[in-house]
Amino acid sequence: MSEFYDVIVIGGGAAGMISSIFSARHGKKTLVLEHNEKLGKKLYITGKGRCNLTNNSSIENHLNHIVNNGKFMYSALNAFSPQSTIEFFENAGLKLKTEQGNRVFPASDKSSDVIKTLTKLMQNYGVQIALNCEIKTVEKQNDIFKIKCINSVEYTCNSVIIATGGVSYSGTGASPFGYEIAKQFGHNVIEPAPALCPIVVKDDISQLNGLSLKNVNLSIKVNNKIYSEFGEMLFTYNSLTGPIALKLSSLINRFNLSKATASIDFKPALTKEKLNDKFLRDFNLYSNKDLKNYLNSLLPVRLVSYFTEKSQLKNKKLAEITKQERTILINCLKKFDISVKCLDNINVGIVTSGGVDVKQINSKTCMSKLVPNLYFVGEVLNVDAFTGGYNLQIAWSTGYLAGNSV
Repeated sequence: MSEFYDVIVIGGGAAGMISSIFSARHGKKTLVLEHNEKLGKKLYITGKGRCNLTNNSSIENHLNHIVNNGKFMYSALNAFSPQSTIEFFENAGLKLKTEQGNRVFPASDKSSDVIKTLTKLMQNYGVQIALNCEIKTVEKQNDIFKIKCINSVEYTCNSVIIATGGVSYSGTGASPFGYEIAKQFGHNVIEPAPALCPIVVKDDISQLNGLSLKNVNLSIKVNNKIYSEFGEMLFTYNSLTGPIALKLSSLINRFNLSKATASIDFKPALTKEKLNDKFLRDFNLYSNKDLKNYLNSLLPVRLVSYFTEKSQLKNKKLAEITKQERTILINCLKKFDISVKCLDNINVGIVTSGGVDVKQINSKTCMSKLVPNLYFVGEVLNVDAFTGGYNLQIAWSTGYLAGNSV
């Protein structure tokens, strides 16, 4: 005989834990099945181990930061807002702080404290937890779900909440299992793609590995469209990363990038005309100065050699720079092109773009429109957002809806 539950949650990440808490709060006998050896394994590494658990801003701002299917999240965010998230954790005894960009972190800067808070709430409300649980099959017979595990254990229940996450970060146990369940029950799954991940380039930028740029504008031209972001970026040995590159990756991840071009505006605050006026003055004033030495005042020192080599600017004295070379210098400072190869592997993306088609999910309950009492929450859904706490808020809000709805 298998043990019977009102609700079984498959997945013990952010969305799974919070949905189990609200399910159990309503007196539902609730079980969480997690195939890892502990809960919240991906949550543990979010925000570089600090856990940026939400963004202390308006619902409208959150919707504006969702890349795919923001409209679907309208009901969820109104039911469990960023402010609700903050109150939820603070009422549970977790001290929080808000940093630049309205990013909310635990005051301790430890993501483990977020997991401990959720685990304690689960225990307080009587949620049962089965770790190291490898599920073999999920079936539905006569309105009852039957879940069979590899170790021959079988569970039955009235409702199932799928909170298996995406496929990014396989080291945390990420797998396509949630998509497989969705397809089994007739759901359409949007092909997963990397999001918030490095942009791999064709050019040899290995000498710039680790170099960070601030207050620059990065643009990607693909299919005659240009996507641009201003802020901070970082070079690796073969890719562009950092906040603005990661953000752009989520906007271009459905394109063939083999012919795409990345362009960096090193001086977005200055027009070409202002740069030209500046160079005319400076080249007269510092006429005996070498071009490379002069560029050290405009660009990071590590970038200068690469910049002059790629732009084919000879290292002359400033007084020897021709009008044509000055034009080349200005154009390269305003639009420094690097050929794009592709996005990095989905395994290194912070989140997964794609997943269960939300057209087949009730936005007010997160229940399947095809299968009664089958729910999908969190990253397994085709909803993803930019960095800043927005993706975890999607997990909290959808998990809340499902937990309340069961």
